[in-house]
Amino acid sequence: MTSADALSRGIESAEWKLPSRRKAALLALILTETALFSIFVAAYVFYLGKSLTGPYPKDVLELPIIATICLLSSSLTIVFAERAFEQEKYSAFKLWWFITIVLGLIFIASTAREWYRLITKQGLTISTNLFGTTFYSLVGLHASHVIVGLTLLVLVLSLSLRGYVKQRHAEHLKMVSWYWHFVDAVWVVVLTVVYIIGR
Repeated sequence: MTSADALSRGIESAEWKLPSRRKAALLALILTETALFSIFVAAYVFYLGKSLTGPYPKDVLELPIIATICLLSSSLTIVFAERAFEQEKYSAFKLWWFITIVLGLIFIASTAREWYRLITKQGLTISTNLFGTTFYSLVGLHASHVIVGLTLLVLVLSLSLRGYVKQRHAEHLKMVSWYWHFVDAVWVVVLTVVYIIGR
């Protein structure tokens, strides 16, 4: 084989391939959502301490420790689910996927309880003051993304229980997982800005 043939084969083997459309689309979505969350976070920080009337963050906000532990733990359980799926341990996959859903539901239930307490006992609504407006907008935006993620998780579990999820769907599961990790990462930012710095 001549050096020209070797070079030709090397070029063929190193031929560039288009990236996965799903991965490219999800990365584009995540970048867009990151920009959106950045605007809401910037607005929250900008208006922090500018409310003319109470209640104020230090008066009504409590650190959501249990909710945070549940949501961040769900990033771990979804990784376990992915690994089980890759190893074709489908029962373990369904179990870890179900646990991820439960942890996400606990987070949403905790958010709902917090809002109920703030509205009915503390008198903080979205129209009470600047703090109320920015708080419900930012935390509500995140909660809506968690609900979208939970909907996807439940759909996958439902399909897997019916036997429709196969190894050829591995990339689909990975995309759901990436979205869920994004939602968890955003919560770290929201938690830091709203419940730690903002208090």
